[in-house]
Amino acid sequence: MRILVTGAAGFVGKNLCEALKNIRDGKDRTHPALTIEEIFEYDLNNTAEELDSFCEKADFVFNLAGVNRPVNPEEFVQGNVEFPNELLSLLQKHSNNCPIMLASSVQATLVGRYAEGDYGKSKRAGEDLYFDYSAKTGAKVLVYRFPNIFGKWCRPNYNSAVATFCNNIANDLPITVNNPETQLELLYIDDLVDEMLCALEGKEHHCEFDGVNAVPCDSGKFCAVPVTHKVTLGEITELLYTFRKQPETLLMPEIPHGSFAKKLYSTYLSYLPKEKVSFPLKMNVDARGSFTELLRTANNGQFSVNISKPGITKGEHWHNTKWEFFIVVSGRGLIQMRKIGSDEVLNFEVSGEKIEAVHMLPGYTHNIINLSDTEDMVTLMWANECFDPAKPDTFFEKVEAEKGC
Repeated sequence: MRILVTGAAGFVGKNLCEALKNIRDGKDRTHPALTIEEIFEYDLNNTAEELDSFCEKADFVFNLAGVNRPVNPEEFVQGNVEFPNELLSLLQKHSNNCPIMLASSVQATLVGRYAEGDYGKSKRAGEDLYFDYSAKTGAKVLVYRFPNIFGKWCRPNYNSAVATFCNNIANDLPITVNNPETQLELLYIDDLVDEMLCALEGKEHHCEFDGVNAVPCDSGKFCAVPVTHKVTLGEITELLYTFRKQPETLLMPEIPHGSFAKKLYSTYLSYLPKEKVSFPLKMNVDARGSFTELLRTANNGQFSVNISKPGITKGEHWHNTKWEFFIVVSGRGLIQMRKIGSDEVLNFEVSGEKIEAVHMLPGYTHNIINLSDTEDMVTLMWANECFDPAKPDTFFEKVEAEKGC
């Protein structure tokens, strides 16, 4: 399959082209039915001759080119009506009735606050061109009315409030929110790209529109990405400020699979300046080695790393409710546990050469001993709850009682 992407250098175009290249090059095997031979990337730097050649050869066209923030309003017509007309004329010239997708906008509904907008009117005119072309040629036309799109590589201070907020908060710049209660419908770039790949496989999602709302309908005239998120500006900025504090608090907020928070966090990280990509952690150092908290989670405990000097024993305490995993990743050691009130000691020899997780059981006093005389031992630790100094649930007691003379 040979695929033409117009607007290939733009936000959506770049993400789509990289996804197509991953499939073409065998790096992404999640769409085994797709075989991509060539990707024709067309943008402002290409020539008319190249576009003509691409239109002759293409087996599928993604028209992502468009104008949304021109210097002059006349440019809306040039980018959103005249270019689509040129593209369709070239396809028709070569009798190429391949499927073609149009990236339109929810503003083309011309409903409510979009009723008088020049951008929406130009997008609506472009849609009409596509539907007329389909009626005339029989070509399959997929018209998507996208809401606000966000994700990596989106240009800040242009047409995406999310991109602007992510960029400014990541770079400690001010933001302006006139009304925190304003709600946006947001579409994540990876969800959009997934839908484009489904469209290539003939599995696009159809819909009709009830005002600005896409209503799923198998026989619908339009197409839509099935997953979007409705959130307020206040919710977006609150999350972003939480993300910015993470290197200080070490607290990872709730980011469930498929959630808006997870997608926003990935987007936010893509705007971090170089000096924020890495950040220091507080190492608690003494003669025995060091202990460093790595990460705290909202509901799933915390991660730490413990470094023990040669011959050193650490621990010698127990917990009522707290439990842990000890995972030695470098060096050689001995983990010992004893149930409170019992004399039986459980011994577990551990090594970075054979990585395994050992439970620290509630009600068992435990320790970890570096058995080497020369090398440090590195242990990754996970506790099921974050340490609370007001209620540490940690009580000193040696695993093995000291022997008398």
